[in-house]
Amino acid sequence: MKNLLRHTLALPVLLAVVPLAHSAAEQILTVAVFDFDSKSDATIHNLGPQVATMVNATLSTDPSIITLERVELEKSLGEQELGLSGTVSGETAAKVGQLTGAKVLVTGRVFKVDKETIMVAKIIGAETSRVYGEMVKGGGTSTASSMSEELAKKIAKTISEKSDTLVAKTIPREERMDRFIKSLKSGERPAISINIPEKHFGTPVRDPAAAIEFTLYLQKAGFTVVNARSDKKADVEITGEAFSVFATRKGNLTSCRSRIELKARDRESGTILVVDRQTSVAVDISEQIAAKTALENAADDLAERVMKQLAK
Repeated sequence: MKNLLRHTLALPVLLAVVPLAHSAAEQILTVAVFDFDSKSDATIHNLGPQVATMVNATLSTDPSIITLERVELEKSLGEQELGLSGTVSGETAAKVGQLTGAKVLVTGRVFKVDKETIMVAKIIGAETSRVYGEMVKGGGTSTASSMSEELAKKIAKTISEKSDTLVAKTIPREERMDRFIKSLKSGERPAISINIPEKHFGTPVRDPAAAIEFTLYLQKAGFTVVNARSDKKADVEITGEAFSVFATRKGNLTSCRSRIELKARDRESGTILVVDRQTSVAVDISEQIAAKTALENAADDLAERVMKQLAK
């Protein structure tokens, strides 16, 4: 678990240098570029990973895109036994997005038809599973570098123009919370204790955002939240750890990544009721606020899944 946390939280990103297709109004999206498949032809067998690297580098120059470092991405997904070539699809996108914090996934193929080299990219929304495709063809004097750059520009344009269908519509936090709580089954709620220590840059945090967000969700849903000073004993103990880390800075904006891992245990029997984890990314002009927001986002997702289990 510690190794997975280290790999997942250490994902560096490349800084923006030159803008590609984007509008001032669009949001900054986190994009993960996976190895392209190129095994169908021995003459281009090793070209797939190289194309992915060049596409990743070009996309990173767009100020509306934050790209995840592919080496660390492969490490963290490899530990989950998820391949990076040819297996990322609309069906697996949600799981990969959850593990990496990426909103958009990019993968594809490189192959030859007669004397032409063709690069095909799949652009997948991790939250919506919506898939778009882009393609470039080259032959003769065309180089892999120029083709990869052209493909990356097409990918950036698609992400910019289709972001509303690639990324789930943002619902205000309070509205999302109210909707979820109304969907829970009625009945007696167990008393809950929460112990989720939190760190940013390896430094303890005085007011843990994850624990506070969890407490807010639980209390609004009718759960009693207790601590060591409470007269009432907890029926269920939620324990875990939360981390946030600086990712990158683009202009006046700072991106931070977070990860929370937890388990819920029945205090009397010691039975583990729920084990879960969540990774998230947030952007703000302040590093501290970005880190807190990333943790709050991860806690929201976790709280909903955990509460569904505890409310049964």
